[in-house]
Amino acid sequence: MKVFILAGEASGDRLGAALMAGLKQLANVTFEGVGGSQMQAEGLRSLFPMDELSVMGITEVLPKYRHLKRRIRQTAEAAIGSGAEVLITIDSPDFSLRVAALVKARSNMRTVHYVAPSVWAWRAGRAAKMARVIDHVLALLPFEPPFMEAAGMACDFVGHPVVSEPQATDAEMRDFRMRHGLGDAPVMLVLPGSRRGEVARLGPIFGRALAPVLERHPLMRLVVPTTAHVAPLLRDVTASWPAPPLILDPSDMKSDAYKSEKAAAFGIASGALAASGTVSLELAASATPMVIAYDVSWISRQIIAMMLKIDTLTLVNLVSDTRAIPECNGKHCNPAEISRAVIKMLDRPGAQFDAMTLTMERLGRGGEAPGLRAARAVLQGLRD
Repeated sequence: MKVFILAGEASGDRLGAALMAGLKQLANVTFEGVGGSQMQAEGLRSLFPMDELSVMGITEVLPKYRHLKRRIRQTAEAAIGSGAEVLITIDSPDFSLRVAALVKARSNMRTVHYVAPSVWAWRAGRAAKMARVIDHVLALLPFEPPFMEAAGMACDFVGHPVVSEPQATDAEMRDFRMRHGLGDAPVMLVLPGSRRGEVARLGPIFGRALAPVLERHPLMRLVVPTTAHVAPLLRDVTASWPAPPLILDPSDMKSDAYKSEKAAAFGIASGALAASGTVSLELAASATPMVIAYDVSWISRQIIAMMLKIDTLTLVNLVSDTRAIPECNGKHCNPAEISRAVIKMLDRPGAQFDAMTLTMERLGRGGEAPGLRAARAVLQGLRD
């Protein structure tokens, strides 16, 4: 069996790797497509570097539009020529669904999209448009299947892979502290995003917001996990921060070693300041209290604000149906408001624990691994 699979950013790479591992467990399968280091570790040879697709925001995409169109055509041609039985696109809908449309126009290949579009949040019409080119959706969130099925697509809730990712042991956390000279100092994670544009925009804001936090907690050490393609930029951005952070750069590590490093950092952290995204679920999985802060360009912000149907961007808040996680988004993404929220979070971290526990339960913690559930759904869809 041959599968053509593609992802466009770090979170999709994690999803893709878990799905690929599940498919290999259940079937004799080979892969072609586009992905990052984790998918490549599962046997994918990427057509081109995945980070070329890691662009978000309306004005941010425009300068790269022509190049992205070339990559869309190249990927669709490769999928059609691969002889694959199924095309699996993972998130990154602006890229993925354009590829799927070209593939559907010229073949009968089954199309599966992993990560339902957030039509419950904004642009509800996307589901109907998506149904023209997608046969089957794999949903991460338990409330999403009815939205997809109403638009005419099959949809399975498969859970979120974050619930099955291993957490650091006490010994691993002690080793991490010793290895990096952290001693018994309190640690805060700072996560300004996995895309270069996010880091360039949020990194300086986060740095200024940290100054009052470190004045109140002078022994606090900052730890910043990142991705290989963002690490050089992050070093430049953090040079002006009020204290030099420990940057966890996976460039010189094997994938499993970096996962262990990151898990240990999450495990020892007293709290986190993070960009909006999947990372909020990773933090919830490790029971790490957080403040979420996010912004895009002014023009993108105005357009998105007119379309939003929800009052929170944080997945923990949405899944738990609470507003336990504080947010500083849009115009509130400024150093003064962020620093106040972080100080309050560090002073009263327990306010978030119930919401994080409930989120993990609703996403499938304790059940079959989501990557394996997703693989079963893909194979069942091919048989139906």
